[in-house]
Amino acid sequence: MSKVARMLMATPFTTVQRWWRKTFSAPTTDEITTFYKAWRNRFLWQRLRLWLWLALICLLSFTLRDIYDFFFSLKELERLPEVLRVKSLVINIAMLLSIIICFALHKTKLGRDRPDLLFLWSSWSISLVSQLLATIKGFALPDTIGWSLLFLSQAVLMPVSWILHLLSQVGVLAYYFGVNTVLGLKIPVPEYPGIYNITFILYIFWFCAICDIGVYLYDRLQRSEFYARQELESAYQKLKVAEAKYRSIFENAVEGIFQSSPNGRYITANPALARIYGYSLAEEVTANFTDIEHQLYVDPNRRAEFVRLMEKHGSVSEFESQIYRRDGSIVWISEKAYAIHDEQGKLLYYEGLIEDITQRKQTEEELRVFFHAVSHDLRNPVLGTLMVLKNLLSRPEENISISRSILERMIQSSDRQLNLINSLMEARINDVQGVVLQHQSVQLLTVVEAAIADLEPLLAKNRATLKNLVSADLPLVNADTTQLWRVFSNLIVNALKHNPPELLLTINATRKDDKIYCTVSDNGVGISQQQSDRLFDLYFRGTSIRNSVSLGLGLYLCKQIINAHGGEIGVKSAVDAGATFWFTLPVISPYSSDKPKTLM
Repeated sequence: MSKVARMLMATPFTTVQRWWRKTFSAPTTDEITTFYKAWRNRFLWQRLRLWLWLALICLLSFTLRDIYDFFFSLKELERLPEVLRVKSLVINIAMLLSIIICFALHKTKLGRDRPDLLFLWSSWSISLVSQLLATIKGFALPDTIGWSLLFLSQAVLMPVSWILHLLSQVGVLAYYFGVNTVLGLKIPVPEYPGIYNITFILYIFWFCAICDIGVYLYDRLQRSEFYARQELESAYQKLKVAEAKYRSIFENAVEGIFQSSPNGRYITANPALARIYGYSLAEEVTANFTDIEHQLYVDPNRRAEFVRLMEKHGSVSEFESQIYRRDGSIVWISEKAYAIHDEQGKLLYYEGLIEDITQRKQTEEELRVFFHAVSHDLRNPVLGTLMVLKNLLSRPEENISISRSILERMIQSSDRQLNLINSLMEARINDVQGVVLQHQSVQLLTVVEAAIADLEPLLAKNRATLKNLVSADLPLVNADTTQLWRVFSNLIVNALKHNPPELLLTINATRKDDKIYCTVSDNGVGISQQQSDRLFDLYFRGTSIRNSVSLGLGLYLCKQIINAHGGEIGVKSAVDAGATFWFTLPVISPYSSDKPKTLM
């Protein structure tokens, strides 16, 4: 035989073999998992109850027929041998009793744990009871109708575990053909006394084969669906975990997360976005914002610019705008967003992140003020020194003599530069590291008197009068003497710099609960409310200072020091009504420590 012929013959054979293995191969242990076996047992146990009820009703119907035939002869049964007509009622009653026994076993632990055994018991209790009774009476009973109903009902109602169905069929057929052949029993029908014929065998074989194949295919289908459900459940659980993870990210994100429609509505919003906008719930954002262009942006043109950039680039990054919060206040936000399209390219919505950058903008503004202050306040003394030096160098004499006053001016200018730089560095260090305090028991009057004594020349130069009303019998305060001295000195110097000569200053201190309330008052020009609100801010300088070389750090440092002590500081003033600077200090307690502390 040629190689080509062998290949042509092998191809259909291989195809059939592959199909047979795929369709009828026995399930492997890997395919039938423990979960599927447990599910199949539960299914079999539940269907057994239904099948037992059906078998009971079916047997009752045949029993009623036999009872009726016993009293009123049925013509359809007249041709049956007398022995079959007499024993039929007994056989049906025996099978009914066996079904009732199966009902009792079904409710037991054995029935729940081993429904396969209960299946075989119930099947054989019906099929073999009639065979046993027939054997006892000395004849063979080919119960074709009974077997057909039994095998068909089992295949329809309990289509799992085809091996059980095969065992139930083989058991009764082996008894019928084996026992009857060994005992030489015949069928009690004169026309056909043999226990089998070709037609009977073919019918029984194909009937059982069709039932078993149907059960096998259904079982295989159920197994595939079970695994598919398991995989789907597993995928669903993973999806739930992933959804929970991303939901957690969405809910707990620091940045605001949003989706907005092209017509200017918020579709989704997370809690962080709600907080940025001043709302308590994310749902309030989606419910209240129906026109982002006019409801959100301080400048409505920002929305149009946002849309324009989206249409051009498909995304925006660091898109900064001022917006209105719920309470009407204005904050800065930065948006990073993308345009989302469908498969046809149609714009669906925008989604992205929103960050509150108000603090950063304030810091940038402070830095601009800082650079302005540095460029103005630090450059002026340097320029003055340069002018003096250049003026000296412009003289034609080779040997230049410098007067004492010029040297003093140069030294003063350099000292001012050094003091400004030192103050600037100190403010920065305090911001980063906090104010270092050496706490101890301090008598306030001693600190005030020391500050006044050090400032006597400046007070005399400004022809100012200072009244010290601080009492010596005040409780001790828990404070740093040096830092506290700086506070009183700065407040006194600040009053002298902002007011004309002949100023009247008053320093006082009284106890209020567990605090000492200190005041430094003057009868000067006063301070507007707008200036009072920003007086203790970094680099803020009052407008009444003329030709000052200050960076506006004095009051800011005072605030840092008092806050580090656990106190508060403020000002009470009005234009042309003088000013009163006040601050509080803690009274000494028995639990206070003299160890240095660092407070931010």
